[in-house]
Amino acid sequence: MNAELSRDALDRRQLVAALRSFRRGDFSVRLPEDLPGVDGEIATLFNEVVGLEAEMTDEFERLSRVVGKEGKITQRGNVRGATGGWDTKLRAVNELIDDMVQPTAEVSRVIGAVAKGDLSQSMTVEIDGRPLRGEFLRIGKVVNTMVEQLASFASEVTRVAREVGTEGKLGGQARVEGVAGTWKDLTDNVNAMATNLTGQVRNIAEVTTAVASGDLSKKITVEVKGEILELKNTINTMVDQLNSFASEVTRVAREVGTEGKLGGQARVDGVAGTWKDLTDNVNLMADNLTGQVRNIAEVTTAVASG
Repeated sequence: MNAELSRDALDRRQLVAALRSFRRGDFSVRLPEDLPGVDGEIATLFNEVVGLEAEMTDEFERLSRVVGKEGKITQRGNVRGATGGWDTKLRAVNELIDDMVQPTAEVSRVIGAVAKGDLSQSMTVEIDGRPLRGEFLRIGKVVNTMVEQLASFASEVTRVAREVGTEGKLGGQARVEGVAGTWKDLTDNVNAMATNLTGQVRNIAEVTTAVASGDLSKKITVEVKGEILELKNTINTMVDQLNSFASEVTRVAREVGTEGKLGGQARVDGVAGTWKDLTDNVNLMADNLTGQVRNIAEVTTAVASG
């Protein structure tokens, strides 16, 4: 509002009213500047102070909008003619924005690197020679701890995968200190996978080693699913067939060769390929031997009978 004052002198009551409006935050108040002498100077200075405060307020509102809401973090406040305390106030706001933006930019840089798989980055806890304090320091420590745990987790999982999957070193376990939640679950799952794989491979190796050593009494006993279950069933079936084959061949050999019971035949269900060929060859040998012995016996019996 513009106070209605005398054209020749400044009305003190109107000046008080203008000051009260200014104190209430009404920066639209003005005094007439065409007064003579000191009254004119007072009115001009008052209007300049109110105008400067209005510009400062507008600039702070602009910064609040463009930095805080629009995310334009490179914006800074600037008011022409601001000196002394005005300039100090403006620089304080700009420094506040700097202090807020720099840690935020650091967090963004580190998290961006993590998102790209780069776990070598860490958030600096000192900016422009000044150490971070309070909540900023806590955020910096949290971010760096997160990156360290991710790096440790990735390193351990890679090590276990390499040792078990590539180098064949069974029994490896990932050890990641301080992890919790999803990271602990992932670590536990990797370790469970390595443990299961170790048990399965060692059981298979034990059975196949026993077979190679002629021990057909062992079978795979670990609890498995999917393709590993198919492999388990295949190996156990192989052991059963080998057992049956060996048992039948041993029986025929004992009956024919030791007990003299001719005509015996090995019967092995479900064999194929080499095992079927071996069974057939044993049976053919038993047949031939039976025929030959019986023919010899027939002739010698006839001779004995004259």
